[in-house]
Amino acid sequence: MKLIDFHTHIYPDSVAEKATKSIEDFYSMEAENIGTAEALLEQSQRAGVSLNVILPVAVKPSGVVHINDFAAKMQKEHKEFLSFGTLHAAMENIEEEIERIEKLGLHGVKIHPDTQLFNIDDERLFPAFDYMQGKMIFIAHTGDPRYSFSHPERLRRIMKNFPRLTCIGAHFGGWSMSEEGVKYLSDMKNCYVDISSSFPCGMSIERGEELVSLFGEDRVLFASDFPLGSPVKERENLMKMKISDSVREKIAYKNAEELLGIKL
Repeated sequence: MKLIDFHTHIYPDSVAEKATKSIEDFYSMEAENIGTAEALLEQSQRAGVSLNVILPVAVKPSGVVHINDFAAKMQKEHKEFLSFGTLHAAMENIEEEIERIEKLGLHGVKIHPDTQLFNIDDERLFPAFDYMQGKMIFIAHTGDPRYSFSHPERLRRIMKNFPRLTCIGAHFGGWSMSEEGVKYLSDMKNCYVDISSSFPCGMSIERGEELVSLFGEDRVLFASDFPLGSPVKERENLMKMKISDSVREKIAYKNAEELLGIKL
């Protein structure tokens, strides 16, 4: 079975260990790997992943341009990588940077509001959301009971204001609060969800099966959250789910192919 991993993170080798440690500290979890390109390629080969979607995040506004350049470089150098860019609500020239992200050949924008310390629906991002409609994909970390920055209701507000913007609510639309993800996102037809960091954080396989049904088999994406998560283990979780082979294939790669407009 083919696989597209729709949620991975890598960093320049010089800072990969430090960046991975920062993620571990934020979630009080031990990462499965160090977030280098080499480690991701090795793990994805073991899991049978053909394509990894790279999702960068800039914790500070000053890092946005450099991080987007790195994402574009990784995409150019590795056929196994397809990269998104990132933005920060406090940065200057957001409109210029979203245009540059498109020119770099990046496929969308990733936001992690809980680490970037602004709301998903911060109105400073609205010009970028408007520009992205019908052209690029927006993916956000959603749902953390420690913060309100990433509450699924905020992602719903974005989709209500920008109805042609395709969005992905990571972690079944509500990390550690899946009920809220279902409540606010399951009826939004332009919203996809990924499965990353759900089962490793205590979600049962049975609950995952239920969420696939609630969101719809056409809107769920395989994802590992590497390096915090493992594509090998997430493949095992996907195979444990009591769903039909056709639904499993949709989650594994077919939904991602359609969303990205590609064919493996």
